[in-house]
This record gives sequence, structure tokens and C-alpha cells, in this order.
Amino acid sequence: MSHKIDIIKRKILADHELDRWLAQVRFKNRKIVFTNGCFDVLHRGHVDYLTRASELGDLLVVGLNTDESVRKLKGPSRPYLDEETRAFILASLGFTSAIVLFGEETPLALIQKVRPDVLVKGSDYKPAEIVGYDLVTSWGGQVLTIDLTPGFSSTQILGKISDKR
Repeated sequence: MSHKIDIIKRKILADHELDRWLAQVRFKNRKIVFTNGCFDVLHRGHVDYLTRASELGDLLVVGLNTDESVRKLKGPSRPYLDEETRAFILASLGFTSAIVLFGEETPLALIQKVRPDVLVKGSDYKPAEIVGYDLVTSWGGQVLTIDLTPGFSSTQILGKISDKR
């Protein structure tokens, strides 16, 4: 296996690895940004969003829905890409620092564990409606939204693919 693939895979953290990683970054007093999602069909809108999220701090942690949780949220035909593939693609982006899978309905427990300085979602949410808002603001963190890139959505892309069949 190549050295670069190893580097990518090291960004995908299991629960016990996350604890050790968080201890190291907290010791270094790094500013942690957290976001989450399914990222089933990665597209330019996702990359724009994640890039801008990464600019809000030193490290970007992405909570990634497991396959099972994606099915619960999006229906039985989803995800199109399995969790291992989605995690690998997100980890290959130079500006992501850690990818952590979560299977719960919401990322609340993961947010509590990560204790980000900044919690980010797309502007289709109001900050106070974002899961984890109360937690993050209770420890002095920020909850921000990022404008979505017009013309790019998974639903749109999947519709185009479906129309071409």
C-alpha cells in the first residue's frame, strides 16, 4: 500500500483513536471546527462548504453518518457509496483533519465528545436549530452557518443521472 493512502486512512478515526487525537490537539491548543453529514455523492457544493468550514479554525473534524443512519435519514436506496468509501474520499481532502463515523440519529454525542470551538452547518439551517447549538454555546463556542453553493446538491445530481437513464 502506498504511503499517501496510509496518510489518508490515518485521518479516519475510530472512537478510541479520536480520544487520543483530541488529547493531542487540545494540548496544542488548536481551534477545532466540527461539521457533519452524509456526504453520499460528494460534489463541488460539498467541497466549497468544507473548504470554507476549514478556514474557521485550525482543524476540521467531519462527523460522517454510517450507512445505517443514512438509510434511516434518506431511505432504503441510500447511501450510494458505502461509509468506508465516503470516509476515504473525505479524508483525501487536504483540509480535513479527522473523519469520525457516527450511527446515532444526530451527532450530539460526538459533538459533546469533540467539544469543538466552532460548529458549522449549511445556511439551510438557522444556528439555533442546529443540533449541538446549546452545548457548543454553553462552553463559549460559536455556531455558524455557511452559504450553500447555488446549483449544486446531491438531489439535483441524482435527478440528472436518473433522467439520463
